[in-house]
Amino acid sequence: MSFSPTPVGPTGSRSVQEQREKWERKRTRTARALVQTEQKYCKQLELVNTYFVEILKAKGTLRQDIRESIFSSIPSIHSVNQTLLVRLENGDFGRGFDDFCPHLHHYVTYIDNIQNANKVLALQVKKNKAFRRFKKLQESRPEFHNCKLEDLLPLPIRRIQQYKHFLRDLSENTSPDYPEFQQLSRSGKLVSEVSQRIQDNARSHDNHLQLRRVQKLLKGRKTKVMAPGRWYLREGWLRTVPPKGAEVKPKMFFLFSDVLLQAKPCHPLHPTNGDKFAGQRVYPLKNCTVDKVFGHTKSQGGLLSLTFPKAKLLLMSSDQEDINDWYYSLSSAVGQLKSRNTVVHQRDDLVRRPLRCFVEDQKNQTTPSTPPTTTHAPTTPGRKRMVPPPPQTPSTSTAPAEAEGSASKRMKLTEGPAESEPARSSCVIL
Repeated sequence: MSFSPTPVGPTGSRSVQEQREKWERKRTRTARALVQTEQKYCKQLELVNTYFVEILKAKGTLRQDIRESIFSSIPSIHSVNQTLLVRLENGDFGRGFDDFCPHLHHYVTYIDNIQNANKVLALQVKKNKAFRRFKKLQESRPEFHNCKLEDLLPLPIRRIQQYKHFLRDLSENTSPDYPEFQQLSRSGKLVSEVSQRIQDNARSHDNHLQLRRVQKLLKGRKTKVMAPGRWYLREGWLRTVPPKGAEVKPKMFFLFSDVLLQAKPCHPLHPTNGDKFAGQRVYPLKNCTVDKVFGHTKSQGGLLSLTFPKAKLLLMSSDQEDINDWYYSLSSAVGQLKSRNTVVHQRDDLVRRPLRCFVEDQKNQTTPSTPPTTTHAPTTPGRKRMVPPPPQTPSTSTAPAEAEGSASKRMKLTEGPAESEPARSSCVIL
């Protein structure tokens, strides 16, 4: 199994043979691990399908819609993987995954439903006494080895991630001339797409939790944080510089992918809102300009200037690293919005053709003496004019996953100074 031309001479032949043996050893180890983990995985699927899905269906402990919400496509996944296991045990890896990949839609259904499944399961355990007793009884069986149902439900998602690595290792240690190489490579790409869907769903779920957290931090219901397509980026304390030289006051800012929210702390002695914030301003980032101003803090910290169509905002911090992080986060968010708008605008220009051009095309097609002409605009060159987002740095919180994971960039909300709350307060959207 060679990836390179065979060198001339006995020394070259020996090195090629050694390389072949090395690839074969790696492939053998990967294949053995794949078969062993697949056997264990199928046994665990069988536990869930036999002792939960089928018995619950026979006993009627849960309604059908609730049962399907919890277990989703587990029966179909179990059936498909039983077939795959037979192929793997026979050493037919390429054909086995080639037949397995057309059934990946069962995994996609399960992946999209996993968050809802966890919620429904927790609700039934809490409120359904009969199901709670049934679940405890089944989990006490020796076959489960002290595993809980909550531990078994995420198994299909983890298995897809494992398939991705197994297929990569198998294809890397298989010669391109070998017939199984194309099957393994093709299957690896399809499994990687499903794996990417898992990561996207996880980021969306984490972002949803962040939006809900910020919404609960805000007093009242006037300021709406939950919005389709909105991503949480970061939050922290910054001091606002009034335009008329008034007192500089610290404010809490929440940065999202499309808006910047300014809030102030409620009075700490308030009986219900002592740990919350009152929204003051919502600044859309669509047409915002971000500039860094120096010379105002004696080389300690910095000053940011945000220019909006209807307002201007000056933000100051004594922490140089913090102000730099805010600058890159704001610049990246604005740049991504501009880039997204540029792409949409170009697509509209390419898709929407003038009515006059359409009429002329019809005339050209109906006139025999005139050769037909095409007035369609090309569809690909427009994408080359796409404006790239500003350069990112490791300290930038542009991606939702990175922003949510950077705990050092978030400041404790309770550390902000208390400020007396007026009798009436509302959030102004500029």
